[in-house]
Amino acid sequence: MSNVPSSASNNSRQWLIGLTLLAVLLLLLWWFWPSKPQAQQMGRGRFGDMGPIPVRLAEVEQGEFAIELKALGTVTAYNTVNVRSRVDGELVKVLFEEGQQVKAGDLLAVIDPRPYQVALQQAQGALQENQAQLKNAELDLQRYKGLYAEDSIAKQTLDTQQALVNQYRGSLQSNQADVATAKLNLDFTQIRAPIAGRLGLRQLDIGNLVSGGDTTPLVVITQTDPISVIFTIPEGDLPAVLQRRRDGTTLAVEAWDRGERLKLAEGVLESLDNQIDTTTGTVKLKARFDNAEQMLFPNQFVNVRLRVETHQAATIVPSAAVQFGTQGTFVYVVDDANKVSIRPVSIAASDAERSMVSEGVQQGERLVLEGTDRLRDGSEVEVVDPQTAQKAGEPRESGRAGARNDA
Repeated sequence: MSNVPSSASNNSRQWLIGLTLLAVLLLLLWWFWPSKPQAQQMGRGRFGDMGPIPVRLAEVEQGEFAIELKALGTVTAYNTVNVRSRVDGELVKVLFEEGQQVKAGDLLAVIDPRPYQVALQQAQGALQENQAQLKNAELDLQRYKGLYAEDSIAKQTLDTQQALVNQYRGSLQSNQADVATAKLNLDFTQIRAPIAGRLGLRQLDIGNLVSGGDTTPLVVITQTDPISVIFTIPEGDLPAVLQRRRDGTTLAVEAWDRGERLKLAEGVLESLDNQIDTTTGTVKLKARFDNAEQMLFPNQFVNVRLRVETHQAATIVPSAAVQFGTQGTFVYVVDDANKVSIRPVSIAASDAERSMVSEGVQQGERLVLEGTDRLRDGSEVEVVDPQTAQKAGEPRESGRAGARNDA
């Protein structure tokens, strides 16, 4: 019986401590609980409207827009010549430098000409000998004709002399051909450039014996100005190209480097292949370039841009401003109050940086270029691009200044 009052007092003490802690907790919650306006403000900051959304803008422009077909092409020389010797002999002179630009007829190398000079002298000597024999035979023929007229010799003697003259005349023609051959071989000892172009690396050195049947060339010449680029386009793009060529339009072609950062040359479309490759569904085209700056080299891979059509007064927007959704393409248009509205647009053509719009926006309107992730129809934006902000503020400032001047 003595333990019951002690147990009851312990339970009362525990309840008292618990009530005290609960009161302290409720007091702390009441003290740190924000007021209603502050809570509403915090709620908007975290889950609601966060205020103006920072964006970067771009204006709709009007200007020239080129519709281009892009392809990968290979630079090809119009002419490539392996320079070889046409006669046998020792190479005694090399008169060119590797990589040099040469003209047709420039002297490149010399083969020892002495054997061919001797052969020419022999042919000329034989020619002179036959010329003398022919002259003597023709004089005898004239005498025989006089004697035959006087009936002093037989007709057979006259005919024999006539045949001898004809024989000497035939030998004379053969001697003349031998002289021409000897002169030609002597000229061939001087190796000249058959075409204009750029020289490659030298394959033979001075002192080597060369012949007309050698497979190793002395040097290779490639024509680099003008030069061509062969590329392919899908057969679906072929009708547009054919239509422009039927109209007599000269289609411009540009050659760019692999990274499409440097334009190497500008040219024109020269010809098309006469059939489509059935394995790839493409057709080959050839473009001609005036390669005066020597930026194009044979067998070089380049990016080709074939300009099919050019629109002079096109409505142009940055491609980054065009958005894609379930309803199609659209843009975010910003009005003078920096409010966003969604505007559907129709894209007629596009490249990596710009797009041509057929309908939906007008020149001078401002579009959201960056910061579209959190935008909704009617959202308020803040322009963070200094140039765009200054450009957007100039008309309002000028308007206020005009008002002050009028006052």
